[in-house]
Amino acid sequence: MRRRTDRRYAMAQLKDDCFAFDGGLMPVDDALTALRDRVTCVAETESVSLRAALGRVLAEDVASPRNVPPHDNSAVDGYAVYFDDLSTEDETRLPLGGRIAAGHPLKGAALRGHAYQIFTGAPMPVGPDGTQADGPDTVFMAEDAIPEGDTVILPAGLKKGSNRRFAGEDVKQGDMILRTGQSLRAQEIGLAASVGRNALTVRKRLRVAVFSTGDEVRDPGQEGIEDGCIFDANRYTVMSLLDGLGCAVTDLGILPDDQAVIAEALAKAASGHDLLVTSGGVSAGEEDHVKAAVESRGSLHFWRLAIKPGRPIALGQVDGTAFVGLPGNPVAAMVTFMVIARPLILMLTGASETDAPRFQVKVGFPYKKKSGRREWARAKLVWNGHGMPVAEKRHSSGAGILTSMVDADGLVELPEDVTELKEGAIVDFLPFREVT
Repeated sequence: MRRRTDRRYAMAQLKDDCFAFDGGLMPVDDALTALRDRVTCVAETESVSLRAALGRVLAEDVASPRNVPPHDNSAVDGYAVYFDDLSTEDETRLPLGGRIAAGHPLKGAALRGHAYQIFTGAPMPVGPDGTQADGPDTVFMAEDAIPEGDTVILPAGLKKGSNRRFAGEDVKQGDMILRTGQSLRAQEIGLAASVGRNALTVRKRLRVAVFSTGDEVRDPGQEGIEDGCIFDANRYTVMSLLDGLGCAVTDLGILPDDQAVIAEALAKAASGHDLLVTSGGVSAGEEDHVKAAVESRGSLHFWRLAIKPGRPIALGQVDGTAFVGLPGNPVAAMVTFMVIARPLILMLTGASETDAPRFQVKVGFPYKKKSGRREWARAKLVWNGHGMPVAEKRHSSGAGILTSMVDADGLVELPEDVTELKEGAIVDFLPFREVT
């Protein structure tokens, strides 16, 4: 894609022919490899606060400037002692030398032959040389000790170093704790906060324009819908999937079956977005005007994927902006989005991990399929009480039956070389929660 300087920010460049492919039926793995080889990140960077970083793609490596925890500390409420002051065969009575709470270190050095009441997270006291390494090294849990006046009785048998957490036990100064390309979850944000970061450099949200076409398509909620018309389900499905990927989505609504109108809308959207997405309207029929509109302003390539459900997915460019044309049937649109469009979007956003994890389950149904084609069967997970969930197939399996997706928990993935499954076989399962 050529660089446009009239954008809110300058985009990285993609090759003009990055989506060109003239082969026959393409296995899914080959398609994903081709995308990885040809697609580069187009999202620039920005600094955001930790509160705004959830779900964003990290654009910097983060090294820790400090140890976490910053000092040796107690893992429990109890009593800190020098292990060498303890009897190895009988209980030990020690005078109390002080009280140490989190945020309130002991003033001065800890004396030998004394016990110090200490609370969880409080720093271990220093020894005569002023370091923690020279100080008390072992902590008794409060429930194992018996306080008596200004002394405490400690049982025998505790190991040296018990209940003591060391500085840098979680993170050492200089450790690389986060890497460029990571999608930030709550735990990554918490880890950044633990080393003192209050902001991170992330990729800007991918700006995606979504539209539908068709004189028969109507917006949900419209009253008095005419005979032969349908409500627009795909646009709302696709926008929701994009929301789940952290994209900044623009709803272009429904465009009429008019090539000139579609071409003008596409060109206008291309000037302010990183990606254009539609479903349906890109075949070779007389009323499929999207194909001609895209080609009038750029290029369009059909990737004939060896998958079911799903038909050819259209990938192209409009005035240098990436374009994805999903199939019109709602189930096929969702599956091709999950399998191809989702990884593509993550690549454009700079994410290092683009593959959704699969999990192994048993199948509770027999299944036959053609060789050389990857198929996804919609299934619901049922726990049989033997430790492994069983995938039960939904009864309706047509590419236009959206209720079959609602009734399912995910997709059973059937590789190209599998032609038959017997009930009880172990298969890979793609949960919807990983891709929606």
